[in-house]
Amino acid sequence: MAFRGPNATSGMGVADNSKTTFLELQRKKIHRYVIFKIDEKKKQVVVEKTGGPAESYEDFSASLPENDCRYAVYDYDFVTAENCQKSKIFFVAWSPAVSRIRAKMLYATSKDSFRRELEGIHYEIQATDPTEIDLEVLKERAN
Repeated sequence: MAFRGPNATSGMGVADNSKTTFLELQRKKIHRYVIFKIDEKKKQVVVEKTGGPAESYEDFSASLPENDCRYAVYDYDFVTAENCQKSKIFFVAWSPAVSRIRAKMLYATSKDSFRRELEGIHYEIQATDPTEIDLEVLKERAN
């Protein structure tokens, strides 16, 4: 069963691989981040790229296209003021101002149903330019 039925609002399903890859990030820490894109021909959200545990936040932000929309999850590790090691998963809805109107609409209408498929997200960030996903933004949200 490679395809989950289309969502009534957007017509986008979620590829099984998308959920599996998210679970690998969440539970097994195999990935630092996952970039998802909508495959319009298949009418589903698919994995475009993953980053290994050693990859940096700069690697992640550089993986987001400057002129097209994407969804992404990032596993943010940090140390609290009490010196505890913590991890929070961020969902990023990336929609640059210069991307096509059709892409912005497609990603906007599919976001909620896709995000619901990924259980265990701690924070969500809507971003239209790189300053909105600066590492400082994640630090502030996580603390």
